[in-house]
Amino acid sequence: MVRGKIEIKRIENVTSRQVTFSKRRKGLLKKAHELSVLCDAQVAAIVFSQKGRLYDFASSDMQKMMERYEIHGSEYFGAERLQKQQFVQELKNEMSKTLDQIELLQLHSRKLMGQDLDSCSVEELKEITIKLEKSLTIVRSRKAKLNEDTIEKLKAEFEEPTLWMHSRSLESEKSPPSCAYGNMNISDVKTELSIGLPESRE
Repeated sequence: MVRGKIEIKRIENVTSRQVTFSKRRKGLLKKAHELSVLCDAQVAAIVFSQKGRLYDFASSDMQKMMERYEIHGSEYFGAERLQKQQFVQELKNEMSKTLDQIELLQLHSRKLMGQDLDSCSVEELKEITIKLEKSLTIVRSRKAKLNEDTIEKLKAEFEEPTLWMHSRSLESEKSPPSCAYGNMNISDVKTELSIGLPESRE
């Protein structure tokens, strides 16, 4: 009969968990013994139960094997610890350089604002003056460009209604003058003429 796979997860039932621990612990220690005998290897296994009870196996003296493990473990963990320390030191050095750069930039900014100039030499003051003049030239150029753009925009807004009014004026000049009698009938003209004649005397 083929046994199904057991899902590896914590056994919730306390009794089943204790039974499984006892069986598998015995099997683990048995496998450790077989490995030491078959392969002539030094094997040590340490198991603590949920309640803290110790179960162990050693193919030779456990104390000597623990001492040997500590020697090899210190070599491995010591190298890893050294790598971590070197990495941390590199981060500290990089941080120190960044802080120095920030301090220099802040000092330079204060000097450009006219502060902390007591320690500056004549050459440093000349260099600061040149930088300020260059910055001022750039600012003035940008300001002039913005003013030109604003003036052109205002001109365009002002010329648009002026052109419209000029166009309307030209259209009115091209149209023929209106006649006061343009819409009058012939009978109306005759009536006006008859009214306008002097009365005949008998």
